[in-house]
Amino acid sequence: MKKSVLVTGGAGYIGSHTCHQLVEAGEHVVVVDNFYSGHRWAIPERAVLVEGNAGDIELTSRLMREHDVDTVIHFAGHIVVPESVADPLKYYRNNTQNSRNLLEACINNGVNQFVFSSTAAVYGIPEEQPATEQTDTVPINAYGRSKLMTEWMMQDLSDRPGIDECFRFIALRYFNVAGARADLTIGQATPEATHLIKVACQTALGLRDSVSIFGTDYPTPDGTGVRDYIHVEDLAAAHLSALNYLRQGGKSTIMNCGYGQGYSVREVIQMVKKVSGVDFNIIETPRRAGDPPELIAGNERIHQTLDWKIRYQDLEVICQTAYEWEKKWSEMQKE
Repeated sequence: MKKSVLVTGGAGYIGSHTCHQLVEAGEHVVVVDNFYSGHRWAIPERAVLVEGNAGDIELTSRLMREHDVDTVIHFAGHIVVPESVADPLKYYRNNTQNSRNLLEACINNGVNQFVFSSTAAVYGIPEEQPATEQTDTVPINAYGRSKLMTEWMMQDLSDRPGIDECFRFIALRYFNVAGARADLTIGQATPEATHLIKVACQTALGLRDSVSIFGTDYPTPDGTGVRDYIHVEDLAAAHLSALNYLRQGGKSTIMNCGYGQGYSVREVIQMVKKVSGVDFNIIETPRRAGDPPELIAGNERIHQTLDWKIRYQDLEVICQTAYEWEKKWSEMQKE
C-alpha cells in the first residue's frame, strides 16, 4: 500500500496549490484544516478532507495511523505580521504550540519526515543581501519568532542522539508569494490579505480606492522597497521536491525558497497596471517600522539540494495570473 501525505492547512492559498500538485503526481493526500482562512472548494476532490485543528494530537495521530502517513507537510498557521504584533499569544498558540503538538503526534506514530512552511521573516532586517541560510535569524515580530521556534523544535528532534528512526525535516523559508493556478481554479482567496500584488490587483478592479507605497526614500534604485516574488505554483512544486528528497533519505535542512531576484514596489505596481490596463491611484506614505529596504533570497542551497524545476520566474506572469484570478474571485463572491 502506498504511503500517504498529511497536509495541514491544505485548504489555504499555498496549501491548496500544493495539494493539487500532489494529487496530480499520484499521491494519496489527507488534508486537515479548520477553515480559519481556507476554503473547501480549494481542496482537490481526490484528497481526503478532515475538518479539525493541526494541533489536535488525538486527531492527527488517528489520521497518521488510519492512512499510513509517512510525511507531514505543515502549512497551517497565521501569517499577518501586524496582527502578530498586536496579539502575539495568538501566534505562539497557533504557529508554535500547535506545531509542537503536531510534532509530538509524528514522533508517537513513527512519522519521521516533515516539510515545514517557514518564512523569510525569521531574518528580521538582514544586514546582507541576498539573505542566505547562514544569515543571522533576528526576527522582529511574533510571526517570525513563532516560525523560528518551530524550526528550532524540528532541529532538536533531528539532532537527537541514539535514535534509530531519525526524524528528518525540510524547512522552506518563503519570500513573497503571489500568482494563481494557470486554469484559475484556485488562487489567493485569504480574507483581508495584505500582499502588495493582491492589493494592487484589487485596486485595478475598483475594489480598493488606492495602493499605498510605504516609504519612497530607501537606498534602492527607485527609493521603494525591493522584494523577491515567487509564483505560488513554483513554491508548491518545491514542496513536492522536498517530499521526494526526504523519501530518498535526504538529511534535514533549511532552505530559502525564492528566485534570487528582486522587484521594487513601483515596478510591481507598474506591472499590475500593465496587465490590467488600468491606471489606478497611488498614495505615497512614510516608511513602516521594521520594513527592510531589500529582502532577496539567496537560493543556491535549494537548487543544489532539490530537483526543483522553476516554470514561472516572470513578474508579468505572476501579476497576470494574480489579476485574472482576482477578477474571477470578485465575481465568485457576488454570486
